[in-house]
Amino acid sequence: MKNRGQTPSQLAGGRSSGPQGTRLFAVEKLRQYAGEAEAGTTGRASVREPVLEGSSAGLAGRRFVLRTGRQTIGRRDDNDIVVNHPSVSASHAWIINHQGHYVIMNTLSTNGTFVNDKRIHETTLKHGDRIRLGQAALVFLTREHDAPAPARRRRIFIGLLVLVALGALAWWRVA
Repeated sequence: MKNRGQTPSQLAGGRSSGPQGTRLFAVEKLRQYAGEAEAGTTGRASVREPVLEGSSAGLAGRRFVLRTGRQTIGRRDDNDIVVNHPSVSASHAWIINHQGHYVIMNTLSTNGTFVNDKRIHETTLKHGDRIRLGQAALVFLTREHDAPAPARRRRIFIGLLVLVALGALAWWRVA
């Protein structure tokens, strides 16, 4: 047998293993695997996969895709969304998907959590809401900046239908 005489840690490529040979990973390796798994998402904002987009210095343009369940936001590396800014608490807030609605909840942070410049303890987020954690600013997006709002799209569609109907009526009267 090829692996005979090797310890489980040697078989795991230098990583230690549990009693049944279960491989244990370093935090850095798990972050790498998580990053590779997130690469499968488009990063484009949608109702199913909203994003937090950074809008302050140091965060501008960075996107954090929100998933179902609870995600923690803070300065510490073990948060789901890491915002490395001195005004952000180690564990600053939670974002929870509650039956399709995203709720942000302050977790007793030092500098507070604000939505649209109003200090909050807990609130439901809507597209375009401006979130501030200490001095770090983000925007909650459920669609892309260039995508028209659904109501606007409907009005455009109805307007086009009316124009087509009027054109058909005018053609019928002339003919």
